[in-house]
Amino acid sequence: MSIPASRQRTLQALTTFLNTPLEALIPPPTSSTDRVLDLFQQVARTVPAYQRFLQHQGIDPTRIQTLADFQTLPLTTKDNYLRHFPLAQLCREGKLEACDMIAVSSGSTGQPTFWPRFITDEYQIATRFEQIFADSFAADRKRTLAVVCFALGTWVGGMYTANCCRHLASKGYPLTVITPGNNKAEILRVVQALGADFEQVVLLGYPPFLKDVIDTGLTEGVPWPQYNVKWVMAGEVFSEAWRDLVGTRLGSTRACFDSASLYGTADAGVLGNETPLSICIRRFLADHPQIATDLFGEARLPTLVQYDPNSRYFEVTETGTLLFSGDNGIPLIRYHISDQGGLIPYEQMLTFLRDHGFDAATKVQSEATAALHQSGTPPLRPLPFVYVFGRSHFTVSFFGANIYPENVTVGLEQPDICDWVTGKFVMQVQTDADQNSHLVIQVELAPGERTSPEREQAITQSIRQQLQRLNSEFAHYVPDEYQTPQVYLHPHGDTRYFPVGVKHRYTQPEHSQPEEQP
Repeated sequence: MSIPASRQRTLQALTTFLNTPLEALIPPPTSSTDRVLDLFQQVARTVPAYQRFLQHQGIDPTRIQTLADFQTLPLTTKDNYLRHFPLAQLCREGKLEACDMIAVSSGSTGQPTFWPRFITDEYQIATRFEQIFADSFAADRKRTLAVVCFALGTWVGGMYTANCCRHLASKGYPLTVITPGNNKAEILRVVQALGADFEQVVLLGYPPFLKDVIDTGLTEGVPWPQYNVKWVMAGEVFSEAWRDLVGTRLGSTRACFDSASLYGTADAGVLGNETPLSICIRRFLADHPQIATDLFGEARLPTLVQYDPNSRYFEVTETGTLLFSGDNGIPLIRYHISDQGGLIPYEQMLTFLRDHGFDAATKVQSEATAALHQSGTPPLRPLPFVYVFGRSHFTVSFFGANIYPENVTVGLEQPDICDWVTGKFVMQVQTDADQNSHLVIQVELAPGERTSPEREQAITQSIRQQLQRLNSEFAHYVPDEYQTPQVYLHPHGDTRYFPVGVKHRYTQPEHSQPEEQP
């Protein structure tokens, strides 16, 4: 009897993952061009939706033979590709049943987006977790409790993270996983009940939620330093001051080796991850803002990670937004994720820093020997860097949930309220002096209308109700005590937020501390 194709795929991928050392799972990126061309040809042959997409564009896939050819292919997006074809047609051979799991993320209208995947897709993402757990936390030889603090259920982050951590345990890591999800009381309970049985505890969740867990634990007497806590984050840009504050409260002493952030999307899992080297570089740049501006072209500090171009092939558009190609349950070719950012080759990054008086490689190696308590040279993986400022379209990320203008607009369109306002507003995520994040919404009053505490309260409640109703990520990811936005009403034409005659933007960059409000 022949072995089903799905079983063959699983056995081959599992055997490769379990039997291949991390060093061999991250080969030099010299073969990435051939890999992305091979991926394109495979997708063009096997994915019905992409076949039709190319046909509509008048493209013969057999003529795409070089990287220059590949770079002429049209971009794919949610609108022109994912939402344009039935879900099954986006999968190989048009078979949704060939994927063994479907996750969910919210879209701008509140309608869920479905992301099918097969277990083999998780193994390549598990390699990103293995980089962190081995290179940063020495979890390949330390008894480790991984506490998954992402929302569970159908949501992308929680189940993906739990599965990837279990794959590491299957590979032989002394790693045990527990999944309290984003239940704060349960997280604190399991850490105190189980933490002492392990050499270290790793918390995995969205940055502001993890901070809330840590702060709540302190008020309840949780002895965080006793558990040798590490933490893994995803979803949001944070400052190095934030990392220092959280580290201080946990008793962290090695900033580059006690935490790591993942750059991921619902579309394709983890695209890149912080490494001790990337953190070391980012901390230097945080202390030298002019050098950071020279490097990134903007006076703000992005997320900085390293990525494996053999797994996710990145490009940058002329407008400074990122594209990637990668294999998944829904394979994606030149997919435009609307993240502002850029790419920096490994040697170019180190050379730039040396030219500015900073030897990043030597610095992180010296810290690694002390942090990991080992002799010899810790791994410095020559992977390229991707930096990410955030979504270029009008969204903000709050506790890992994308907040869309469309959701807020509905809150301003309710009876009575709509007569007070113009419909213009600005969303921001602001960080207070204690490094807690808050969703702040500046709202423009209609001509002749005045602000009042009663009106601010009514608009605040209306926006919260509509966010809960329309945005399932907001309802599930954001703790209840942070779901009420801070709303401020401004006169019509206020030049700070609503200048007359200028194209309106619904978001503004985060402020380190809230501005003084009227």
